[in-house]
Amino acid sequence: MKRKPITLFLIIVALLFVIIILKEPKSNIPDRIKNEVDIALGHFPELDGIPISFKFKENIKKSVMLAQPTWSGLVKPRNKRSYVILISERFKISGEEFKTVDVPKEVLIGWLGHELGHVMDYQQRGNLNLIGFGIRYVLLKEFVKQAERAADSFAVARGMSEYILKTKRFILNNSAIDDTYKARIKQYYLSPDEIMEMVKQQDSMKNDGIL
Repeated sequence: MKRKPITLFLIIVALLFVIIILKEPKSNIPDRIKNEVDIALGHFPELDGIPISFKFKENIKKSVMLAQPTWSGLVKPRNKRSYVILISERFKISGEEFKTVDVPKEVLIGWLGHELGHVMDYQQRGNLNLIGFGIRYVLLKEFVKQAERAADSFAVARGMSEYILKTKRFILNNSAIDDTYKARIKQYYLSPDEIMEMVKQQDSMKNDGIL
């Protein structure tokens, strides 16, 4: 008799799991950032058809945006995965809070492009590798640097260098932005000089007919 509640619980969990897996995920873009998202997505034709939801969140620790696979996406083939990009409602400059959507349009597009670069990175990983990615990202600072620079590189390679540069300069050249956040950008992300060097290499390869 004691086993029935346990059995019922397992059946309910199994049904919920099946519902989550079979439910067809859809993209979701808030109206207030639709134009910027459309521009950023236009640089990533490989992500066409991949469900990506953009959601605002009250606060994201250490970041303005955060890209991650959905839970159901972790057990599906990579061509069936879905993702969510969380966007902080506000960020601080000199202790004052400002709405993220109020930053210059090109800066917002650059931020979105970086997160889509993460999605590109995730799409190239198998499920177990992606789970390991999450664990290493939490535990290893050097891996954080590798992951963030890879996301920047994906965005730059897809023609978003001007947007990414505007975002970097908005952060690094703004004396009112917290120095701790600036230090994180310098430590883990591509520098403006490195981005410019990447663009030069791409242009050279195009001129040589390699790209």
